[in-house]
Amino acid sequence: KGLRLFFGHDKAITELAFSPDSKTVLSASEDKTLKLWDIATGKCLRTFTGHSREVRCVAASPSGKTFVSGSDDDTLKLWDLATGKCLVTFTGHSRHIFSVAIAPDGKTMLSADGVGAVNLWDAKTP
Repeated sequence: KGLRLFFGHDKAITELAFSPDSKTVLSASEDKTLKLWDIATGKCLRTFTGHSREVRCVAASPSGKTFVSGSDDDTLKLWDLATGKCLVTFTGHSRHIFSVAIAPDGKTMLSADGVGAVNLWDAKTP
């Protein structure tokens, strides 16, 4: 048994990503949402909605202020952690997105899809 249980998604959780300070964790789910969890208490601090299909992947920025998610709706979304708002939606993949990463400088992102394509993105420009 683990140290703490986190409950709140309606369907399978597809990926987890710690914040840089390790105080929170983000979860991506097949229920089309992402959730921000407090590690110390196990409480859900915020739910992020905006993807129209399953969310497959998530990565936190090095600053801890934003994060990116990838979905079966073929989009990446850059989110503001404090407000819960989607800052930018990136399009360009022709298939579901299965993996995302943010560079250590926070300026570029990578995403990979179901047909073997990897896209490099400017984190500020869709």
